[in-house]
Amino acid sequence: MLDRFAGMGMDRTGRERPRVQRDTGQWDGQEIAKMSQYKLTRRTFLMGSAAAALAGCATSNRRAGSRRVSPNEKLNIGVIGVGGKGREDSNGCKGENVVALCDVDWGGNALEGAAQFPNAKRYTDFRQMLEKENLDAVTVTTPDHTHAIAAMTAMSMGKHVYVQKPLTYTIAEARMLAEAARKYKVSTQMGNQGHSGDGTRKMCELIWSGEIGQIKEVHIWTNRPIWPQGINRPTDTPPVPKDLDWDLWQSTAPRRPYNPAYVPFKWRGWRDYGCGALGDMACHIADPANWALRLSEAGPISVEAIQNEGMTKESFPKKATIKYEFPKRGDMDPVTIYWYEGGNLPKLPADLPEGTLLGEGDNGSLFVGTKGYATTNTYGGKPRLLPDSRMMDYKWPDETIGRIPHQNHYEDWIRSCKDGKPSCSNFDYSGPFTEWVVMGNLSLHFPGKLEWDAKNMRVTNVAEANQFVTKEYPKGWDPAEFA
Repeated sequence: MLDRFAGMGMDRTGRERPRVQRDTGQWDGQEIAKMSQYKLTRRTFLMGSAAAALAGCATSNRRAGSRRVSPNEKLNIGVIGVGGKGREDSNGCKGENVVALCDVDWGGNALEGAAQFPNAKRYTDFRQMLEKENLDAVTVTTPDHTHAIAAMTAMSMGKHVYVQKPLTYTIAEARMLAEAARKYKVSTQMGNQGHSGDGTRKMCELIWSGEIGQIKEVHIWTNRPIWPQGINRPTDTPPVPKDLDWDLWQSTAPRRPYNPAYVPFKWRGWRDYGCGALGDMACHIADPANWALRLSEAGPISVEAIQNEGMTKESFPKKATIKYEFPKRGDMDPVTIYWYEGGNLPKLPADLPEGTLLGEGDNGSLFVGTKGYATTNTYGGKPRLLPDSRMMDYKWPDETIGRIPHQNHYEDWIRSCKDGKPSCSNFDYSGPFTEWVVMGNLSLHFPGKLEWDAKNMRVTNVAEANQFVTKEYPKGWDPAEFA
């Protein structure tokens, strides 16, 4: 395999950089000479403005496998994405050695997030940070389109990763990360923190007890988007803010002129950068259903947008309702999952009292079984039977799922980095889960039902839809380069 940073295509003068073998993990002049004679068989890694600086980076930090430390030692952690949610993720690791921080916009929110780690070295390009710093693990809290490239680069260097939800931007990336985590034997966690909560576990135990029978339908809804969607791309081209590296921010996305309509925060609604409301919330709200009903075991067999209001060529819709169909899974009957966003809500079942609270109102999930109903809140919290009168004398089933100490998602991942035992939302769980979540966005592009071959990640009845299973990457930004 060619070296990830020495062979990065063209430098700023247009000259081709040498390419280096990576099997020894060390720089070697003879290998550079030999590799310069080889024909390049994969896409090169374009460094842009950081190419010259990275060409001279030390590589002593590369290792074939991850380092395991004792429970009394501290991990050296790097943070990719410091502002916004990144502040919370880095704070979750503050008991370890947070030694390096990376953000493409060192203004405003990033400065606030960095203030809690005044001694950490700051970077703009995560590739520089990974190459220069002696890190055991990284957190990835960036826009959806950059999750896979950051995580894949880190894992291929033997570093444990914590990646915000949705795990990836595309279906293919989700499978790629799960496979890479097994290959590189690193500890992983997706940031759907409700998976560490007692509530999600209690809902699973309730469903598995048979209390409400076979589950026929689950209705899952969110109040998102709470950012602009159903809009067209802006046409003005204001100057790029001085603290923002716009080229690095775009990374795997098509190159567009900068506009404040994209950053900060509003990137979620743009199809180039985010996964819309599904990407933001389904990995939270759908998690109890995914776990309790073992939805990822087989994956869905179809998906259909049964309502799609206001979608544009550039942006996700203002409102949508998406229907997934899942086959029989072991002793569980086929089940239909309905996803609602933008203010769409499920109807209250006719046999429940008027005024019954489903979920927590504008977010939640409703399980419809052959023997009754159950509901839970956004992050799996407050599971309960419906009608509420069923809870008066209800005795919860015995615990069959281990509880996470302090219900702390970060502590669970850090523990895994140290003892090697899987964390609860490791990529073997969250990868297949993300596959079917983001698959819902395929249905927004095409009317009618899309029939899905989950094993082969392929739409079988609308060939054109398969272009969205993966994506085209700008030169040098394909995460498959590091798989």
